Amino acid sequence: MIHDTTALTGRLMKAILRSPDTIITVAIMPIAFLLLFRYVFGGAIQTGGSNYTNYLVPGILLIAVASSVAYTAVRLFSDTRTGITARFRAMPIARSSVLWSHVLTSLVSNAVTIVVIIGVSFAMGFRPHAGVRGWLAIIGILTLFTLALTWISVIPGLTAKSVDGAGAFAYPLIFLPFLSSAFVPTQTMPGPVRWFAENQPVTSVVESLRSLIEGTGVGSDIWIALAWTVGIGLLAYVFAVRTYNKVP
Repeated sequence: MIHDTTALTGRLMKAILRSPDTIITVAIMPIAFLLLFRYVFGGAIQTGGSNYTNYLVPGILLIAVASSVAYTAVRLFSDTRTGITARFRAMPIARSSVLWSHVLTSLVSNAVTIVVIIGVSFAMGFRPHAGVRGWLAIIGILTLFTLALTWISVIPGLTAKSVDGAGAFAYPLIFLPFLSSAFVPTQTMPGPVRWFAENQPVTSVVESLRSLIEGTGVGSDIWIALAWTVGIGLLAYVFAVRTYNKVP
């Protein structure tokens, strides 16, 4: 399986390298939001901290991941509709390698995008205080978050009726950070919105990343974040595999 997955991942990565605009396009929108909130809205938002860029970065990274996984769905949709997926399934290779190649490609492309965004963030005043363990925890949480969203993207990639439909599922995921603590403290939100923001998965992930970046204690947020990401990832994986097995 490892050999098959590596070979198929290499195929997808070559396609991305021939068209690097995919990664550039994914990075542009989060960077635009970073610029907007940092230099336009930042002066009017009170977060209780001295560095608003540090406050923004976690949410910006999650938006980048949500934007990127849409391309995973589109790539899988294209392979399915052109018959490439069916041909791979008929070959003497591990069936699961077809899906895992798309998932690993998503992880690699997201890693590149995240590095680009963090590089831009440093130029805008991003000053993390995380140690080695903190950065390892940050990488781990972002990896789990990316895996969860990527496995979700596999489902529309296999079932969508059009290429627009394959990528459209990502819009609610991109919007979700705006209804969290990604840009403003939840205490400033009206009652129903605040309740939703404080009890949805993005907020716990954002708060965990933010605490790790600042080098402070993460408390219970990290366990809530792990429960959400692992739980959603496992459910998405089960449904994705079942859907894949039903595809003719």
